[in-house]
Amino acid sequence: MPDVIAVRYRNAGRRQYVLPGQGDYQVGDAVIVPTSQGLAYATVCQAVTDIPEDKLPKQLYEVTRAATESDHRQLEQNQEKAAQAFRICKERIAAHKLDMKLVSVEYTFDNSKLIASFTSGGRVDFRALVKDLAGIFRTRIELRQIGVRDEAKMITGVGSCGRGLCCSTFLYEFNPVSIRMAKEQSLSLNPTKISGVCGRLLCCLKYEQEQYEKSRKRLPRLGKEVITPEGKGTVTQVNALLEQVSVRITKGDTSDIHVFAADQVERVNPPQPRQEGKARSRPQAEPEPEQVNESDEEFLGTPYNILENGGPEDD
Repeated sequence: MPDVIAVRYRNAGRRQYVLPGQGDYQVGDAVIVPTSQGLAYATVCQAVTDIPEDKLPKQLYEVTRAATESDHRQLEQNQEKAAQAFRICKERIAAHKLDMKLVSVEYTFDNSKLIASFTSGGRVDFRALVKDLAGIFRTRIELRQIGVRDEAKMITGVGSCGRGLCCSTFLYEFNPVSIRMAKEQSLSLNPTKISGVCGRLLCCLKYEQEQYEKSRKRLPRLGKEVITPEGKGTVTQVNALLEQVSVRITKGDTSDIHVFAADQVERVNPPQPRQEGKARSRPQAEPEPEQVNESDEEFLGTPYNILENGGPEDD
C-alpha cells in the first residue's frame, strides 16, 4: 500500500489522494499538484496515510512542491482576473441572447484555461459564445452546465438553521435525498420547510435517516394494538430518535395517553420471522409503488457531474 496524502482544490471540495513525494506535508499546508488540467493549487486535508491500492485512482499524481508566497499571489491574481472575466462573460451571454445563468468563472492555476459554469433549463447551443470569448481572452474556454445544487455549493450561503450551507462548508458530495425521508421523520411536508436555498430537498434529511430506519424496525406502527405495563392500548405516536411510544389506554369511561420505552411495549401480533427454505403457501402481491410527483423524486445533484474528471474540477 503506497503512502499518500489527501488534498482539496476548493473549500468543501472532493478529496483527492496524491503521492507526497519527498515532502513532509501536514494538514493545512498549501501544495502544487499536477493534474489533467495542468498545475493546480491545493490544500492538504489529510496527512500521510496507507490506503489500499484498489481504493486509489488508477492515475496517481505526485506533489510537485510546496506552495510559495508567489504561488499565493498568483492565485489571488487569478481570482481578480476571474472577477473581471465574469462581468465580460455575462455581457456576452446577454448579447447572444442565450437562456443561461452564469454562476462562476475561474482560471486554472497556470492560466491555460478559463472555465465558466452556468445553469439552464435545457440544452444550450453556446458554440458561437465560446468563439466570441476565445477571441476576447485569448485562451481555451470551457463552459459547463451544472445543476441547482452545484450552484448553491459554489455561491455559498446560510441555511434555515442559521449556519453555512452544508454543501459549501463540509459536504463534498451529494447524497440521494427523497421525500420518503421527510415522511419517516414525521416532518412537515411543506416545501418551504424541507427545501434548501437551492430549491431541492434538504441534504440534512439524510443525516438521521439511518437511525430512523433502525428504530422503526423495533417500534410498533401507529394505530397498532400493544401490551404495556399499564395494560393493552393503541399506539398514537412514535418517537424514533428517543425510541419511545405513546399509547392510549382506555379504562372504563376514561382514556389516558402513556409514554413507554420500546422495550416496555409488546406487540399483540408480532411479525413472524421468515423460515429459510420454506415456500410460502400463498404468493403475495407486490405492493403498488407510491405515487410521487416531480418534487418528490430522489435528487442526486446534477445530470452532468462537474467532479468526474481528475484535477481541480474534481472537487
